[in-house]
Amino acid sequence: MSIKETKIVSLKDRKTPGQFLLAFTLLLYAVFCVLPVLLIIISAFTDEAVIAESGFTYFPSKLSTEGFMVVLRYGQQLAVSYGVTIFITVVGTFLGLFFMSMYAYVLTKREFKMRTFLIVMITIPMLFSGGQLASYIVNTNVYHLKDTLFILIVPATIGTMNIIIMRTFIQTSIPGELVDSASIDGAGEYRIFFQIVLPLMKPVLAAIGFMMATGYWNEWQGALLYIQSDTKKPLQLLLMNISKNIDMLLNSHNVPSEAIAAMSGTIPSNSATMATVLIVIGPIIILYPFFQKYFVKGLTLGSVKG
Repeated sequence: MSIKETKIVSLKDRKTPGQFLLAFTLLLYAVFCVLPVLLIIISAFTDEAVIAESGFTYFPSKLSTEGFMVVLRYGQQLAVSYGVTIFITVVGTFLGLFFMSMYAYVLTKREFKMRTFLIVMITIPMLFSGGQLASYIVNTNVYHLKDTLFILIVPATIGTMNIIIMRTFIQTSIPGELVDSASIDGAGEYRIFFQIVLPLMKPVLAAIGFMMATGYWNEWQGALLYIQSDTKKPLQLLLMNISKNIDMLLNSHNVPSEAIAAMSGTIPSNSATMATVLIVIGPIIILYPFFQKYFVKGLTLGSVKG
């Protein structure tokens, strides 16, 4: 290695004060992101009397599993809610990726006559909305989706920004010559999409798919408005019901004040809530490391370029 090459390598390896500052800032930001999750885990195993006396703390004086015992008393409903959440997450994410990837591929075809119309159709809902009341009336009285799982799946399958990211990914990361050569060889649009374009879209599909799955997994507002049957309640709605049941018991006027005072330190309202939160976010935390590389790559390659 020559002296010039040695100098270039040493300059690349040299750490500047700005790099140290950036690394410290990112580390500090990561710590602040991890601390709330750590507090949830610790609080789920903290004795309720300790929380009532000292509040939420990272160093509890006494641990307990009573919070999990309260949640596990909803064993059958917990299993049903888990099944509902898994179902809407898997089906909704699959349908969303399937339809949006085809939609994005069509938008890359400048010769397609309805391209402008399709762009307008996905742009209008992003800019204008009839509001929650109008959506509720249409979904219940027109589409009759009240108390069905379709209301938890269908509205979130199409996202304008997701389609734009996919379209940009196809335009910038998939060579047009590859599609043209397949077309010259006699391949139709369906074959080109399913055998050439779709396999090359794995990074952006994984990134958007993870974001969609997280949204479906955390769904609660739609379930609160539309779902009435216990067999269709997702996990997030069950979390709210558990918290409401405990608060109703502690604040009921039919229970003597002496009994409420005696129960306030024994009913694990806070630790049960944290235990339920931990049960809900646990699968997302476990799966995220496996999707992280696709998540970063997909957003980087599919980002909008000027």
